[in-house]
This record gives sequence, C-alpha cells and structure tokens, in this order.
Amino acid sequence: MTRRLIVSYVVLIAIALLAFKLPLSVPVGNHLRDDTEATVQGDAMTMALLLADGDKDARDALAETMSAYERDTPGGVDVLESWNGGDATAEWTDVELVVTVPARPNGAVRISYPTSALHERVLDVWQLRALLAIGILAVTALLGALAVRLLTKPLGDLQTMAGRLSDGDLAARTAVAGPPETQTLALALNSAAERLETLVAAQRVFVADASHELRTPLTVLQLSLENIADGVGDAAVRDDVERASREVTRISGLVNGLLVLARAEARTGGTQPVRLAELVQQRLDLWRLGGDERDVAFRLTGAWDADPVVLAGPGQIEQVLDNVLSNALSVSPDGAAITLDVRAGADVVVLEVRDEGPGMTAAEKDRAFDRFWRGPGHTGRSGSGLGLAIVRQLVADAGGDVVLDDAPTGGLNVRISWRQAAATSGG
Repeated sequence: MTRRLIVSYVVLIAIALLAFKLPLSVPVGNHLRDDTEATVQGDAMTMALLLADGDKDARDALAETMSAYERDTPGGVDVLESWNGGDATAEWTDVELVVTVPARPNGAVRISYPTSALHERVLDVWQLRALLAIGILAVTALLGALAVRLLTKPLGDLQTMAGRLSDGDLAARTAVAGPPETQTLALALNSAAERLETLVAAQRVFVADASHELRTPLTVLQLSLENIADGVGDAAVRDDVERASREVTRISGLVNGLLVLARAEARTGGTQPVRLAELVQQRLDLWRLGGDERDVAFRLTGAWDADPVVLAGPGQIEQVLDNVLSNALSVSPDGAAITLDVRAGADVVVLEVRDEGPGMTAAEKDRAFDRFWRGPGHTGRSGSGLGLAIVRQLVADAGGDVVLDDAPTGGLNVRISWRQAAATSGG
C-alpha cells in the first residue's frame, strides 16, 4: 500500500506539471522564432543604413560590422549592389532565415541565419525544463515517501499486532496513534485481544481443573474395581467387575484425549522452527518397540538428508506423530511396513505416513476427522475417536494441513503439510 500511495502521489504531481508546463512550453519555439527574426532584421537594417550612406567612412564601418557579425553569430552577410525588390523581406526555409533590407537608392543587405542555432536554443529550453521537472518529481517522491510512511505507520503496527495474534501471541498489543480512525481501530483490536487472552486463560484454568478433577476419581475407581475383582470368588461377578474396569480405562483414555484436544484448541503458543527429522527419529525409537512385537517395520524415504525445518508449536509435532503412528500401527497386519516419506518444497514440508492396512473408503475419509468417530470394525477399535481430530487441530494451529489419501500398497496415506522455516532460524 505504501508503494501504491507514493506512486499515485508522484503521478498526480507529474500530471499537474504537464498540465501547467506543457501549454507554456509549446509556444517557446514561436517566441524564439519571432525574437530571432526581429534581431536579424535589426542587424540588417543597421548595416543597410551604413550601406546607404555611401561615403568611405561608412563603407569601412560596414565592413567591420559585417566581419564582427559573422564572427560572433552563425549568420552570414551579403551586400547587394542592386536591389529592386521593394521593402524588407524575411523568408523562412528548412535550413535558414533569409532577411533582406534595402539600402536606398539601389543596394540591399541580406543576412542568412541558419535555423539549426534556433533549434539548439529550443532544445536547451526543453532540456532545462525537463531537468527541473525531474528534480521536482524527485523531491516530491521523497517528501511523499516520508508523508506516506508517517500516515501508514499506525496501519503497519496494526498489521504487526494482527500477525502476532495469528501466531498465538495473545499478549500482543499496539500503540494507539495516528488519525482518529486508526486510533479507534487500535483500541478495538487491543480490546479484542485482551478479551481473547482472558477467555483463553479461563480455558486453560478449566483444562487444568478438569484434568485434576476427572483423572483422580477415575484412577481411584480403577483401583477400587481391581481390588474388588481380586476379592470376589464368583466368576460371574468377577467378569462384570473386569468389564466395568475396561470401561473405566476407556473413559480415562477418552478424558485424556479430550484434554489434549482442548489444549490444542486453546492455541496456547506461537510457532517456532523445529527440525522434523530429529523429532521423527525420537518418536520412532519409541514406536519401534511396539512394531517389533508384531514384526512391523518403519521405513524412512524422501529428503530426510536435507534436514527439513518446519514451523510448529511446542510439543505439537510429537503429539501429531504419536497419534498418526498409533493409528497406522493398530491397523497394520503382522509383518507389514509403515513408510514415512518427506518432501521439502519452496514454502512447505510434506510428511506422508503410509500403512499397509485395510485403508478407508471415501465416506470414511470424509468422517475420519470428526470427534469420537471410529472406523467400522477395522480402524481404531480400542481408541477414543479423537486421534485424527487432534492431529488436524494441531496442524491447523501451525498453519498446515492434513489430507487422507489411498496409499500405493492399498492402505491409508496421511499427508501432513507444515510451513517451512529456514534451517538457520533455530529449533
């Protein structure tokens, strides 16, 4: 916007200069033409008077005048001993001005003045005015840039604050400065940010309280059921207690998933550069233990040697990887392989996690990101149905995207895109 305002300002000044200077500059040639003709006629008339006098002194003076004229001007002088052309004449051609002034009784003086000199004078005038116009436009551009920067600085501060809010910095505020409209906008934005920070803080408190209030009773209930099962001799009662214990375990997992999802939706922090390969290797070191029990291998393909760096919040990538790898391992048959492929583009880094399980239908892919949804019979049998919902929320918070597609081996391909960051930025 700053550049557009400066260009518009300079264009308006240029139009104004053309509107005022062009009508004044066009008649310059005519004025110089008239001045040149009048000057040449005056010089010719002076010489004609000397010629008409006729005595020796006048002739000598005429010779000196002609010599001085041809030396000091581009014109040439001719003396006509006989002239019957009547009054003085001035004729313009493409190359010269010819002025003839009669000297009574019979002679005349003729001056031939080349028009190239006149053209050079006209060109000098145009060049001078062009240089002045360029100087005016340069000064105008400089002053306009200063003025525009002063006017747009409050908007730039608002844009910076909005960017910080978008990255999760809820403590971002902007100075109330500039024209009244900008001040009103700054006050509204600061008020909205303060209200948003208050709501998020309240949500964080709720998450912390819910974690304490729900996990503790469920743990106590789980222990109580285990103690009851150990002390009951009736097999039917023991089965009922074990069934209730399994349900409590499932509810505990559901509560944990809801707490993770609530934290993700709270968007509690901004993004930072993170080395993807390092985190993937750390998580694979843990998940290979579960894969070895069923002879499921993890393979890395793609541009891992490029050490891709992505933008993500603290702990987000670890949670994303744990949920995706858990789902892939749960649906993979014994002896299968899970492939992690990475590609780094100009702006994004794409991680694909491909399994060799049963995959999903188009309808199942459409619902896979819904909360509490579990695949019918072959995906997420023991899960809470929150894994992919958490993945999508965490990746979206970092400015990325998640897409489900068919893997070449017939399983599911989870394609995750993160914004790329410079490797030297840290992480």
